[in-house]
Amino acid sequence: MTRTLTQHDQRPSNAAPAAPVPGADADGRARDWAEIQERMLVPLYEAVYERLEVRAGTRVLGLGCGTGLALLLATTRGARVTGVDSDTARLALARERLAASADHESAAAPAEGAGTLLPEERMADAGTKPGRAPYDLITAFQPIGSAADDVRELTPALRTAIPLAGHGTPVVLAGWGPPERCATDAVLRVAGRLTDRLRKGGWRPAHRDDLEEVAARAGLRPDGSGRVACPFGYADQDSAVRGLLSTGVFDGAIRATDRRQVEKEIGEALHPHLRRDGTVWMPNVFRYLIARTP
Repeated sequence: MTRTLTQHDQRPSNAAPAAPVPGADADGRARDWAEIQERMLVPLYEAVYERLEVRAGTRVLGLGCGTGLALLLATTRGARVTGVDSDTARLALARERLAASADHESAAAPAEGAGTLLPEERMADAGTKPGRAPYDLITAFQPIGSAADDVRELTPALRTAIPLAGHGTPVVLAGWGPPERCATDAVLRVAGRLTDRLRKGGWRPAHRDDLEEVAARAGLRPDGSGRVACPFGYADQDSAVRGLLSTGVFDGAIRATDRRQVEKEIGEALHPHLRRDGTVWMPNVFRYLIARTP
């Protein structure tokens, strides 16, 4: 099973770099994402892989692969994976995960280039080297519908990835479901409330046609969709706050106020979801769109 991790910035080339988040530790946030938050979307990953019959030999290109959990799940089905993300700390953890997985495989050693982290300008090369077949599946599992510019910012990455796949290749986009079916929506609104106070955007509610809009911008043809229950469950309130902060949704709120204020308001928004044993449980529904390359 071949695994390649490629660094790629999904922001448009003319966009200004994001300002650092006060008090943020990139490595710590990446580990919180890996250890707390990323697993919440496992039902989404599995539903997509099952529907599209990911199996031995399937070549998967994961945009915004995070710390690699979705890639790992694909490799358990025998897929060959390439990961792309703009966060170097997350990619470092993904590389560790994939290398550890390869170390536990029996018989043959990992394929050449397994766990390689390539610079942004080499992303296309990762799929077009001589002898490499086109990708069979492109995924963008990072949920659309929680940041002000996420619809626009994903488009350049998709346009770069599309030539690496053949005609009619499935491209999967993911996003939040209807707010009334997502308990976490009320918590995410903390980000909007705090940024709106200072007229600094950074969060918005999900829109019904977000995924279709992204597909249209990238020149993709919609070809089916689905909904998956992805409840967010945490061991305690502190873990919930750390996990939610690791998503990046609250970065704008932290810049507009400060980290302590954001943590306080997230904690208050979590109170309705605290259970008697101290755990936090929030039912959510996520939506995915299957589109096809031209």
